[in-house]
Amino acid sequence: MKAGITGLILAGGRGSRLGGVDKGLVDWRGRPLIAHVMERLRPQVDRILISANRNQQRYAAFGPVVADRTNDFAGPLAGLQAGLAACTTPLLVCVPCDAPGLPLDLVPRLFTALTGNGADIAVAQTVDGLQPTFLLCRSEIAARLDAWLTSGRRKVADWLDEVQAAHVAFADAAPFANFNTPEDLA
Repeated sequence: MKAGITGLILAGGRGSRLGGVDKGLVDWRGRPLIAHVMERLRPQVDRILISANRNQQRYAAFGPVVADRTNDFAGPLAGLQAGLAACTTPLLVCVPCDAPGLPLDLVPRLFTALTGNGADIAVAQTVDGLQPTFLLCRSEIAARLDAWLTSGRRKVADWLDEVQAAHVAFADAAPFANFNTPEDLA
């Protein structure tokens, strides 16, 4: 399942819940978190971009880096906006850098929902709720996202309410677990 899909790994946050550490570069099981995410995402996409606002040279060792258009750490949607601006395929899948167990069937399942429902976006959902940074979108929504962000709105869940989003149920929430605190890493 790769036909025309770019992967985007969101690594552009402040890492404030980890004391300001750049989460994608945090070592876990002997490798940076981003290496684990890339390993699981790579077979599912044609190419991978990394959204990073700090340590861009270090991230460049893993692949092409894109940065937010603003310097205010505007959140995941700003990373998605940067990814869409650099995307050359019809579809873009987005995942966070701190979820090293992401499902190996994430992209095929999101793709089936996106195309089967004629949706703009397909987003993962578990028993824990919506997983808004695990999404597949059509690259043609870039202008709509630009307008949303220009209006000052930032919350991913609110934006998903504004577009036609298909929710894709995943029975197991564990693969979506992300590392936000030192306890999570342990």
